[in-house]
Amino acid sequence: MSTDLLRMPPGVVRFMVSDADCKTAGNCISSSRFYFPFCGKETRTVLTPSVWPRWHEECNVLSMDTWSLPGTQPVLTWSRSCCLNIHSCELRHSALRPVPGQGLSLSISDSFIRVQGRWKVRKSFLKLQGSFDVSVKGISISVNLLLGSESSGRPTVTASSCSSNIDDVEVDMSGDLGWLLNLFHNQIESKFQKVLKSRICEMIQKSVSSDLQPYLQTLPVTTEIDSFAGIDYSLVEAPRATAQMLEVMFKGEIFHRNHRSPVTLLAPVMSLPEEHNKMVYFALSDYVFNTASLVYHKEGYLNFSITDDMIPPDSNIRLTTKSFRPFVPRLARLYPNMNLELQGSVPSAPLLNFSPGNLSVDPFMEIDAFVLLPSSSKEPVFRLSVATNVSAILTFNTSKITGFLKPGKVKVELKESKVGLFNAELLEALLNYYILNTLYPKFNDKLAEGFPLPLLKRVQLYDLGLQIHKDFLFLGANVQYMRV
Repeated sequence: MSTDLLRMPPGVVRFMVSDADCKTAGNCISSSRFYFPFCGKETRTVLTPSVWPRWHEECNVLSMDTWSLPGTQPVLTWSRSCCLNIHSCELRHSALRPVPGQGLSLSISDSFIRVQGRWKVRKSFLKLQGSFDVSVKGISISVNLLLGSESSGRPTVTASSCSSNIDDVEVDMSGDLGWLLNLFHNQIESKFQKVLKSRICEMIQKSVSSDLQPYLQTLPVTTEIDSFAGIDYSLVEAPRATAQMLEVMFKGEIFHRNHRSPVTLLAPVMSLPEEHNKMVYFALSDYVFNTASLVYHKEGYLNFSITDDMIPPDSNIRLTTKSFRPFVPRLARLYPNMNLELQGSVPSAPLLNFSPGNLSVDPFMEIDAFVLLPSSSKEPVFRLSVATNVSAILTFNTSKITGFLKPGKVKVELKESKVGLFNAELLEALLNYYILNTLYPKFNDKLAEGFPLPLLKRVQLYDLGLQIHKDFLFLGANVQYMRV
């Protein structure tokens, strides 16, 4: 994967499937489903009995037409009332590689399967039956998967080509006249080999359309974050394959669920590092996080109010006009023995700043002070500006990104006053207490909930790595498919 400079579509989350070595035994075709991590290394996989039941549903697909022993009329049929049972299956070499301009190529070679079943012979009044044991060796399959996207932003997949081969088939017959049928094992084995080979690609085509395509549809297009925020993970274009990776572009925009509006922010140009150690990589631009800030700002989530009952009992300053007498005497004279309320707001949504190895945000707040009059109305008396620098820590786990804010120093200035000038720094201790003990816990609880990464159903990440670059996060991980 080469380093490049790309102008990303608005809010894009860039998802890259690398050619890193596979580290899990998940690369296999089980019954009629494909489940594979995206990687280039050949792997060996043994199918366990838990993935076999679907074969029983497909036994008729593998049933052999009526055929004859040499020199006789058609007599041998495989009963539909008896099914093929998978005794063992081993995919010794399998690989999944990107095909430039198309999608993915799945190849399976030197694989083995052993099945057991029952046979039935019917000739006039003669009815014989028994069992058979079939070993199919040297199975090779090559499938090209064409990847695309729907207008809804969901991915699509079709099998654009398929070829298969079987090196050898061994059949052992038992039961009534089993010894006689074994005399014709060459003809029986040849028939088995021909039928199985002709049906492999047919079953794969069916599996891609009826199983793999619906599975890709589990990739979330929009996901709920909370009661008013959601994230848009629709594809902005069809997945792109190069010689070394598969790249998927997601919109990655956090929006208000009740009244979505156009976003004026622009996505940055991202210079992606050269990485090959993990199976997948996510590049998330600052656009993703800053659209979240826009939504929560619009909802008023960043606003707050402070009243006297929220101040600790041992505080030197109370939110009363009497307490303000030493440094705002006019306030105490105009409004004797009355309570105050501070209402804080953020004039504009704070934007997260990405620099190598560092995340920060510089929120600017305005705090309006009101006197609570006996009539229950509120009289504005002064306005403060509050600036602070906050560092942010982002982490991600098996399925989502979470965060944590570390507070910086608060600087308070008096912007407007109806009660005369005073030293606003005297309120820093009070504001620091509230911000540290109320605001930060509130925001950190929300950040701890996080938001999900665009992952298919039952896919989890492990061996996680996170890098902070200018304007974007770069996440690397290996992939594990969790069976039900």
